[in-house]
Amino acid sequence: MSAALETSALTKRFGKAPAAVDNLSITVPRRAIYGFLGANGAGKTTTLKLVLGLLRPDAGSIRLFGKPRAEASARIGSLIETPSLYDHLTGRENLDIARRLLGLPPREIDRVLEIVDLDRSAARRRAGGYSLGMRQRLAIARALLGSPQLLILDEPANGLDPDGIRDMRTLLRRLPEIGDMTLIVSSHLLSEVELVATHVGLLHRGRLLVEAPLDQLRGDEAVEVATADPAQSARILIDAGFSVVTNRPANAPMLVTGAQPAAIASLLVARGQSLSHLSTRRQSLETIYHDQIGRAA
Repeated sequence: MSAALETSALTKRFGKAPAAVDNLSITVPRRAIYGFLGANGAGKTTTLKLVLGLLRPDAGSIRLFGKPRAEASARIGSLIETPSLYDHLTGRENLDIARRLLGLPPREIDRVLEIVDLDRSAARRRAGGYSLGMRQRLAIARALLGSPQLLILDEPANGLDPDGIRDMRTLLRRLPEIGDMTLIVSSHLLSEVELVATHVGLLHRGRLLVEAPLDQLRGDEAVEVATADPAQSARILIDAGFSVVTNRPANAPMLVTGAQPAAIASLLVARGQSLSHLSTRRQSLETIYHDQIGRAA
């Protein structure tokens, strides 16, 4: 089965400045939530505008669901940058204009309002009185008209308060379950992307640094262990075949990779070691991001 999106050697320049998108090749699997990451100015929004046909590439190609972009553009919904709404119209009226342009039946409005959890009362209010979170949800509802198979969201949680961010996170997780939908979520909020993404692509100065399933990037689960005699505990674990990370900061707990915490605890207690701390951890997306950026620099 072809990917939802494939770009090959995609390049875009503005004037004499370095390429905003530089020989970029990415692959977004179907039904993925693809976290498209990078600092401000990394080229994320430019890439998404190229995919949407809002900009023309200088070189390279874009394929959607195995077809050239122009043949499949109707299968994309998007929210790029700030939601553009008619503030003097109600939420429903905003959606009605869009659905008429798309030639869709009136019932489509109720379908997308239900998906984004905007009730009838909210839909009858003028969009100018909406909170930022409600404006984002209305804009996503508009992007969902016609049941697109690829939904592109550029900074969907930008500017939201904690409750709004939580609601947006819940919505993003639900969308691939509603239908045969793939999401590309561009963001600089790494902790939020980590909670929703299945795949990650990291962009730096227009170039792709890394692209992989998030679980693969984060690696195996590791166990942090602290005992009264760290040196002896480390020897016990190493002799038993466990992999112990030795180059840790002073006073930091031992780190044992690829192991189950129960097995470690049982072994150390059986060998007379007194445990003061035991917890599991995996590499965070923030750690991965800064490590990759550091290598690129």
